[in-house]
Parts: sequence; C-alpha cells; structure tokens
Amino acid sequence: MNEYLPLPSLENLKQQAKRLRVELNGGPHGNDISHSQALELLAHQFGYRDWNTLHAACGNQLPGPPVTLGARVSGHYLERPFVGEVVAIQALSHSDRFRVTINFDKPVDVIKFEGWSSHRKRVSSQIDRKGQSPQKTSNGAPLMVLDL
Repeated sequence: MNEYLPLPSLENLKQQAKRLRVELNGGPHGNDISHSQALELLAHQFGYRDWNTLHAACGNQLPGPPVTLGARVSGHYLERPFVGEVVAIQALSHSDRFRVTINFDKPVDVIKFEGWSSHRKRVSSQIDRKGQSPQKTSNGAPLMVLDL
C-alpha cells in the first residue's frame, strides 16, 4: 500500500477503471474484462490487495487543506484585515493543521501602538481545517483567520 501519495477520489478511481476496461476491451489482444475486474486491476496498480481495501483507504483519507497553493485569500492577521496569495502550504505531520505562507497585497502593520509600526508583507502561520490559527494573541483572538 502506498502511504505517501494522496489517493484520488472514489469517483476518479471508478472513472479510471472504466477507461481501463474500455481500453483493454478495445485493444488488439481482445482482453474482455468486466468492470469489477478493472476495479481489481486498478487496486493492484495502487498497491492494494483488492478493490475493497482501496475503497476503504480512500474513504479514510483526511480532507486536504482549506486553501490551495496560488489561491487568493482574505482574512485577518493579528486582527488586521488582509488580502493576498497563498505562496506555500505544508501539512504538519500527525496533525490536522497546516503551515500556510501568505504574500499580502499591501503590507499589514502588526503593531497597534501609536508611534510604532512594523509592516509585514509575507507571513507564515499555522491554520486548522477551518482556516483559523490555533495560536492566539494576548487578547485571545486567533493569530490568523482566513475568510473561507
């Protein structure tokens, strides 16, 4: 079984099996196979014992991150509004959290005190599947909140 690459959706796997069956049935060797045989062959290609095992593995996958690389996003960072682009995203091991790096369209001033300022153009933060950072500011607000 392949534990390192994400599996396609069940619908995608079924479509692949259908294409495989059509290809084999129409091929020069005349290998007529049923749809269930195509599903079994596909399972073996992905390194699984049979279709039922592959089907279960697909159903047990955790959903992916709430944003994708290159996506335009908006939200709040340190309670300041922003709009930007996701330039990096990484799943954190053994967690349902992700490290996301966002390049802001306009720099965000992360200092609230008058007379001081510190502008950030690119920030990295952890987010959960809801697009919120588990880390909090001193007043209890999430460090980053994405508008999903």
